[in-house]
Amino acid sequence: MSMKKVISIPVFAVIISLLAMVNSSGQMIDVGKLKAMKFRSIGPAGMSGRVTSIDAVITNPDVIYVGTASGGLWKSESGGIRWKPIFDQQPIMSIGAVAVDQNNPDVIWAGTGEGNPRNSQSSGAGVFKSLDGGKNWSFMGLEKTKAIHRIIVDKQNSHIVYVAALGSAWGPNSERGVYKTLDGGKTWNKILFVNDETGCADLVVDPTNPNKLLAAMWEYGRKPWTFRSGGKGSGLYVTFDGGETWKRRTDKDGLPKGDLGRIGLAISHSKPKIIYALVEAEKLGLYKSIDGGFKWKKVSDKNVGNRPFYYADIYVDPQNENRIYNLWSYTSLSEDGGKTFRTILDYRKGVHPDHHAFWIDPNNPN
Repeated sequence: MSMKKVISIPVFAVIISLLAMVNSSGQMIDVGKLKAMKFRSIGPAGMSGRVTSIDAVITNPDVIYVGTASGGLWKSESGGIRWKPIFDQQPIMSIGAVAVDQNNPDVIWAGTGEGNPRNSQSSGAGVFKSLDGGKNWSFMGLEKTKAIHRIIVDKQNSHIVYVAALGSAWGPNSERGVYKTLDGGKTWNKILFVNDETGCADLVVDPTNPNKLLAAMWEYGRKPWTFRSGGKGSGLYVTFDGGETWKRRTDKDGLPKGDLGRIGLAISHSKPKIIYALVEAEKLGLYKSIDGGFKWKKVSDKNVGNRPFYYADIYVDPQNENRIYNLWSYTSLSEDGGKTFRTILDYRKGVHPDHHAFWIDPNNPN
């Protein structure tokens, strides 16, 4: 793509030049005549930045919600043909997670603060909730969590919601980890916390057991000149009682030895005992459990992604436990349970690299 270099003189420069001429000539000028001169945008075109989260109404998949890194939340009621912004009146435009309450699809949850902490990441200001499909929003707290990458609504009880908070990318803070509400967001309990540099990078729930969740905890930190991914605080945790107690999985269970970095999680809806974990370690690898998360085994470390601190989102076909979509600079697909991946989307197909969000219709996985 070629670009023509356009040189333009800003309006304020013109005004300064006019005033300078007035002063040099000693004559007065009618400033009122300058009122028609207004600042205007000359580019680059505005954009929403990265798409960070996608959810849709399962009973009506034409209704789609898309959260963006710096452009708010968008809604389509036409299957993605037309879009409208629905979050512009709120105090923050960085969206990290969006979740539809499938029990009542008019209820939408939005977690602010992008969960992909590169140097252009924008921090958030907590959780928001809409009762009318995004027309109006209420602030529901957790304003100091800074970045939220996942929200899970209990499919059996809409009052129960889980939030995976990464915390501040730019320094330690204690408002990070996994939060849970039992009253629709009126009050929150922090149910998993490791330390003030470790947040929750991913959270999944067993589709057959709403009390069983897996959390990927990630120790990380960003400074203007560098980034640190991984540390003693990182690890994979499992709960069977809705977050009352957690058990950490380690190298004794088949995960990599040493300090871990970011972990992406995906659980099969057709066979929930099959769970995948994309684990940043000394070498990035895809790990698989076939017993519901007790034991793990590496299945591949080739073509599974790049820049794991930035890309850690994997998704399983809801009706085929062996079909895995892996989002990174490109998008790759495995159809053999993660043993091999082939690239299905790259820049040569006309789509800019960097992929962070995906949605699969559970009733039509194609």
